[in-house]
Amino acid sequence: MQVPVITLDNGSAGEIELPEALFAAPTRPDIMARVVHWQLAKRRAGTHKVKGMGEVSGTTKKPYRQKGTGNARQGSLRAPQFRTGGAVHGPVVRDHGYSLNKKVRRLGLISALSQKAAEGKLVVLDTASAGSTSKTASLAKQLKVLGWTSALVVDATVDEGFGRVVGNLPHVHVLPTIGANVYDILNHDVLALTRAGVEALKERLA
Repeated sequence: MQVPVITLDNGSAGEIELPEALFAAPTRPDIMARVVHWQLAKRRAGTHKVKGMGEVSGTTKKPYRQKGTGNARQGSLRAPQFRTGGAVHGPVVRDHGYSLNKKVRRLGLISALSQKAAEGKLVVLDTASAGSTSKTASLAKQLKVLGWTSALVVDATVDEGFGRVVGNLPHVHVLPTIGANVYDILNHDVLALTRAGVEALKERLA
């Protein structure tokens, strides 16, 4: 499939051939949902923690004798029914991540790319470098002309100056090709790939 290539100044820079196997494949919402769930599970810190009966401070002595007091029998003030007791089945520090087959992850990324292309939200840039655009205000004007309010720029290697300028813009992010993922692609309105980014994606998904 032939796609026009533009510059950040909204000028024409020729055309590029995108492989249909990667950018015109049938979209699979179920696969993309699985990949997004896997990504968000891996991002969870899992540092939530409460103390159980064996971890709270307090004596292990029986609070009063078993019989004759008229109260319910108790064995420890660390029991969960007491204010100073430990929690039962509370959250513990753990890893929420799980494994997902590489073929499923690959298919999810291809589906996300194809969905953006089908929606007309896939743009190919000639380059994504700061160049003379070393100010955030200048880049913001260029993006306004392009009509981008939410965009993800994917390049083979992120230009340091361009990344610094984009970092000051809300809802606009830049990623290297190796970091391109389903969640970030779907979380932005426009997906902008550079020429180098397209070639790197071909190698990654080959």
